[in-house]
Amino acid sequence: MLILAGSFFMPGKPGDQNGLPWHIEHPTPDTIRIFGLTLGISTANEAEQRFHEEAKPSLFKSPGGQLVAEMFFEQVELAGLKSRIVISIAVPDAELQAMYERGLRMSGTGSGKKITLASEDVTRLRTLPINSLTYMPPIRLEEGIFIKRFGRPAQRIKEKQSGAIHWLYPQHGLDITLGGAEKPVMQYVPPKDFDKLLQPLLNNGEIINY
Repeated sequence: MLILAGSFFMPGKPGDQNGLPWHIEHPTPDTIRIFGLTLGISTANEAEQRFHEEAKPSLFKSPGGQLVAEMFFEQVELAGLKSRIVISIAVPDAELQAMYERGLRMSGTGSGKKITLASEDVTRLRTLPINSLTYMPPIRLEEGIFIKRFGRPAQRIKEKQSGAIHWLYPQHGLDITLGGAEKPVMQYVPPKDFDKLLQPLLNNGEIINY
């Protein structure tokens, strides 16, 4: 594990950069490119080709009634680490509702309901762009690694309920969630959409000063 964690310190070899979670490109001021995928432009199908894995699609409904379409990658090898990745898909609201109504079955989760999609809706999801990407490495990483690679965050917010701390880098559209002994979670969104990610954190957390 120490050897794997050490790979996060080492500069990537030429051609390996797209597998590194800190290699964030800015094709335009409004978006980012991470793991070779441009958020808001690259499709779910392109993500499957990039990660060499068929994703598991699902539709989630929050207790408040919000619908979100996601595709889950169980084991993606990037920079020598086998990690999990979740992409959320940009689906127009009317289409999301229609997919929900066509759902094959529904099950409860800790934070709402999970709907199994009809095959034609799964096919449709694969043609639509990715609007966020969540990367979950398989190991715990020290805070110093993130400071080394990203610098100090513009803001840190602590969740009141869980105690998890979010390191926020709006210029990169990046939210790193650190939870003590828990493994980190890194969520990427286009910078133009960062306020949508930030506002729920402000509503349910407190700002931590250095």
